[in-house]
Amino acid sequence: MKTDTIVSGKKKLYKGKTLEELRKMDVREFAQLLPSRERRSVMRNFNVIENFIKKCKKDIEKNKMPKTHMRELVIVPALVGMTIGVHNGKEFVPVKIVREMLGHRLGEFSLTRKAVKHGAAGVGATRSSAALSVK
Repeated sequence: MKTDTIVSGKKKLYKGKTLEELRKMDVREFAQLLPSRERRSVMRNFNVIENFIKKCKKDIEKNKMPKTHMRELVIVPALVGMTIGVHNGKEFVPVKIVREMLGHRLGEFSLTRKAVKHGAAGVGATRSSAALSVK
């Protein structure tokens, strides 16, 4: 598993820090706790992440669900507790951000492909069998 979530009694920690401690951190400070790939992404795009957090807070004040196409955005502690609409290529899928998602990307929780549901076999299942009489 990518994150170090420790359960000690009822207190849950991320890399030895509680959620309250993580919320007090700057985005760049939190990046130092992440694995290398996510850390580099956050350090390159910290202004984008901070602007997105501001946009989310404004939308929530207006009682709107914030929506985004930025599937590559790394989840930071300021986003925990929000419900964000993440685009999957067709529609915006509501994603409720919880503590266990820290360090992951938004797109991981908005699937782009549906599970295949096959129809029943028999007469009418294919175009050629549709022309046959049903007796």
